[in-house]
Amino acid sequence: MTITVSGRHMEVTPPLKAHAETKASKLTKYYDLIQEIEVKFDVGKDDTSSVEMIVHAEHRNTFIAHHTGEDAYLCVDTCVHKLERQLTEHKQKFRNRKHSGEQPRP
Repeated sequence: MTITVSGRHMEVTPPLKAHAETKASKLTKYYDLIQEIEVKFDVGKDDTSSVEMIVHAEHRNTFIAHHTGEDAYLCVDTCVHKLERQLTEHKQKFRNRKHSGEQPRP
């Protein structure tokens, strides 16, 4: 699994990058088919930070979370929380898709 951290209109500091990488790496316990995670930071005109996290999983599954706020660390935490919910719902839906395998009656 690869984690890519990038910034638009800002330079990502090493502590912010480390925080994003540690939080993003915890997503594998919710869905183990994750191949790549992209974390994109952006700063708006009024100094608000926005974070976008994109999770690419096997079978062309993509999960996206956005959050805008004052604190970039809080935005990362909120995006991770949103992705945790998305990944667990997808995993439950995927597991419940299997049929019971009814046998034909003689």
